[in-house]
Amino acid sequence: MLDDLLLSILVCPADRGPLVLVDHGDGSGGQVLYNPRLRRAYRIDDGIPVLLVDEARDVDDDEHARFMAQAPPADPQ
Repeated sequence: MLDDLLLSILVCPADRGPLVLVDHGDGSGGQVLYNPRLRRAYRIDDGIPVLLVDEARDVDDDEHARFMAQAPPADPQ
């Protein structure tokens, strides 16, 4: 949905760290941008990331594990 160039420059507005694009997990086929450090998910509306701190939602332990299973491996640099 989001191209790789856009994903490479998007950051979490709360901690300025990288985000991970993951499937929503509710069967809708939608995706969210996820900050695993703060365990916050940002929705994507019609292909547009909604990167507003007040619009993000908290993620519980089960959902965090599901999202991290989808995340690409960390860069070993």
